[in-house]
Amino acid sequence: MRTKITALTTRLAPGLMLSLTLAITLLAAQLPARAAELVMLEQPGCSWCKRWNEEIGTAYPNTEEGKLAPLRRVDITEGWPADLGQVRRERLTPTFILVEDGEEVARLRGYPGAHFFWPVLNDMLSKLSSTSIN
Repeated sequence: MRTKITALTTRLAPGLMLSLTLAITLLAAQLPARAAELVMLEQPGCSWCKRWNEEIGTAYPNTEEGKLAPLRRVDITEGWPADLGQVRRERLTPTFILVEDGEEVARLRGYPGAHFFWPVLNDMLSKLSSTSIN
């Protein structure tokens, strides 16, 4: 009896694994890769980008805001990312663009200093469709 069960399991295992892999792939395809991200447009020599990096950049990933909308840097002197095709290009740096599911939600042109950045960012984040800052 044990031999029959082992033989049956051995014959069914490849088909079962294929079915399981297919089911997982179909479920994963329906999930968004990343719901929201904060895209920072920058370029070499940008003094305000440097200031943002010094005042905000190192702390940002550890904040609630950074967890809700992880930072993505885009150098405007290089090619425009294909997945940002729905987002209007910008020449001013830094520019912060809140993107949700590939669509622009809000934009901040320039860096006015930390005292102004955080409240504006929180206002931008409040426009996200599915989540909010506590």
